[in-house]
Amino acid sequence: MSSAPPVYVVDDEQGVRDVLIALCEDRGLACRAFATGEEFLAALNELEPGCVLLDMRLPQMGGLQVQAQMKSRGRPFPVIAITGYADVDMAVESMRMGAVDFLEKPFESAVLFDAIDRGLAALDGPRAGADSARNDPGSDGLNH
Repeated sequence: MSSAPPVYVVDDEQGVRDVLIALCEDRGLACRAFATGEEFLAALNELEPGCVLLDMRLPQMGGLQVQAQMKSRGRPFPVIAITGYADVDMAVESMRMGAVDFLEKPFESAVLFDAIDRGLAALDGPRAGADSARNDPGSDGLNH
């Protein structure tokens, strides 16, 4: 696996999770999948900062609610909102909450990886000192 931050896939459809994980792993990205927003949020405090592929239409707690919870918990990882149903209001709100991109299913893998690259690059921007920690081979880049 690469030293890039992980990609988290949050989607209630098993087939979609499997495809997204396979695509990311084929590209050398570490991944972890979650079937619900609640499952992802339950693990959030233990997760290394990474890019989140977040389905907007999840059962019970939708993607916008997950984004709001991430922000309120001080864990605003870059989000790539994904949905099978185009909804302009949802897209605008997701972007307003900081989403890197909003992709409608089905999407091309090149479009997905462009968005993931921007999401992972966003992790480098605001985190002062992260580059020096990431470049130290004995460091995992986390403050323990």
